[in-house]
Amino acid sequence: MITAATHAPRWARAMMLILPAIWIGLIIGISFIEAPLKFTAPGITIPLGLGIGRRVFLAMNIVEVIVAIVLLIALVSMWRSNKRQAITNFRAMRLYTFIAVGMLVLKTAIIRPLLAVETDAVLAGTSEGGSPTHYYYIGVEAILFIALVLLAITAVRGILAPSQTVDDATALTDQPANFK
Repeated sequence: MITAATHAPRWARAMMLILPAIWIGLIIGISFIEAPLKFTAPGITIPLGLGIGRRVFLAMNIVEVIVAIVLLIALVSMWRSNKRQAITNFRAMRLYTFIAVGMLVLKTAIIRPLLAVETDAVLAGTSEGGSPTHYYYIGVEAILFIALVLLAITAVRGILAPSQTVDDATALTDQPANFK
């Protein structure tokens, strides 16, 4: 496939395409599927579910931070190339990357510690749970998910050139020998 942004480093272009997809899959698998289903499994108590959830979301958060760091490094690399020659949709890619990273920072630095206090209270038996903090987490996760989907779409449109169609097979033979 022909790339539109051939002046940008190949690894950076690849990361801008691959990492949002990986991150989207992580959110779908853990936040949208595992977390809600965990409490419907037979024999899972609230304390057991919370204990499992803490470990799973800690692991997910570590992976998300690593993905976000690599994504930012790729974005900086592409930004350097963009200064020399414009990359299609670069401003939108930058915006969606910053939104995604901002939502990650918000949920990691503010919401997860608040949830830890809530789950500690539930595990200690001083609270029955159901705090509004979970809804904030869900909201931030939804914004993060949407930003990643938009980033993936924008990156595909900006990095990959549209395919060209040829109406007549003889048109291909009219090309110079050094045509690539």
